[in-house]
Amino acid sequence: MKAGKPINRTALKAHPLPPVVDGDKETKGRVLIVAGSRAVPGAALLAATSAMRAGAGKLRIATSESVATEIGVAMPEAMVIGLPEHRDGGLARSAIAILAEQAAHMTAVVAGPGMEPSDVCTRIADALLDSGAAVVLDAAMLHSLSPLEDGEREPATRPILLPHAGELASLLDCEQGKIDADPIGCGLRAAQLYQANVLVKGVISHVVTPDGDCWTYKGGAPGLGVSGSGDTLAGIVGGLLARGADPLAALLWGVWLHGEAGASLARKVGPIGFLAREIPDEILALMAR
Repeated sequence: MKAGKPINRTALKAHPLPPVVDGDKETKGRVLIVAGSRAVPGAALLAATSAMRAGAGKLRIATSESVATEIGVAMPEAMVIGLPEHRDGGLARSAIAILAEQAAHMTAVVAGPGMEPSDVCTRIADALLDSGAAVVLDAAMLHSLSPLEDGEREPATRPILLPHAGELASLLDCEQGKIDADPIGCGLRAAQLYQANVLVKGVISHVVTPDGDCWTYKGGAPGLGVSGSGDTLAGIVGGLLARGADPLAALLWGVWLHGEAGASLARKVGPIGFLAREIPDEILALMAR
């Protein structure tokens, strides 16, 4: 398997982040985190904290109403929106209109961490993609997308998809073994089918675009393979989008920052044993270099 161009400092220079500017919170963009559930409320906190560490200015979290108060207390920086729930713990259909209205006022939206796949997630994903915000879809939302039909209008801003091998298999309706055998080829197919920038997550990760471009990241640390790590990655990418980074730059930087944060923690703590909640604090020094 041929690797893509390496994701390193040299590659990132060709895709710079927006400069840091003086101004109030509005100048740093607005991010909406749609995440968490009755069973996994902490996913919203991990993604939200990461988005703020990446530089977003205003934060809203939309999560299941049964855990919204607790999330608001744990994350005082956020405006928290409690979404109506179905009796099984998933979101009710009435959440769709609420999220569509919220997303229309956002610079960036991150959706999926800690949520359960459902028919409602399918409708939510469609609403977010029509909102005009830059969109990052992860976890539950990756089981809820339909490929663009031939001739269908492409999104004004390419969404970012963050699948691991199993989720990419769901996107392509194929066996996971095909993903393991050809992650880049499968990633490229998904990028074209969904007109999205796609990260194929793994020990070695690949960023691919609908135009056929590919980058590969081989760094990081074994400790990044831990519960909540993917939620922090989604939040980092969303925070960079909120600051005004274009989708490809946000994804390349997000992958690198997440991986290098893991490498930094490995030097401090050991190759395994650090917690996902520790990742966001490491990216500040990395961005400042």
